[in-house]
Amino acid sequence: MTRSNRRAALRDPICLLGIGGGAGLAPFAPGTAGSALALLPAWALLTAPLWLRAAVVLALFVAGIWICAVSARRLGRHDDPAIVWDEIAGQLATTLVLGANPWWLLPAFVLFRFFDIAKPWPIRDLDHRLGGGLGIMLDDMLAAVYAAVVLCLVQMTIPIS
Repeated sequence: MTRSNRRAALRDPICLLGIGGGAGLAPFAPGTAGSALALLPAWALLTAPLWLRAAVVLALFVAGIWICAVSARRLGRHDDPAIVWDEIAGQLATTLVLGANPWWLLPAFVLFRFFDIAKPWPIRDLDHRLGGGLGIMLDDMLAAVYAAVVLCLVQMTIPIS
């Protein structure tokens, strides 16, 4: 992203949301920076009822379809690496399977980043076939599902209260 695009993104309210308040402008691994940003609200919501946490994820997903589409259009590139709203929503979705123990946030973070980067089937196909905001959001939601399944299996094996 050019320097002028960075400044424009920081001044544009929709792009500012899309780039995670600036987390997406991290010079190295902006998606990881966006996922890390999501850990604070994830931690704050750990003791909230599941329905509330799920409602937050759903709201982020639905809003993200529009936010990511507009941000990509304004930045001039589909799924620009600076757009991290999808990583924030995906990271929060991964934590839906967690109990109230904050120690599980680190494995949730690592697993979500792994699946978001590796993009195993059908994530990679979705990423390439779907355009717009839905495509940007959906691959991260699927990565969250993969990470959540692995987290559930690990939690059954290593019960940390």
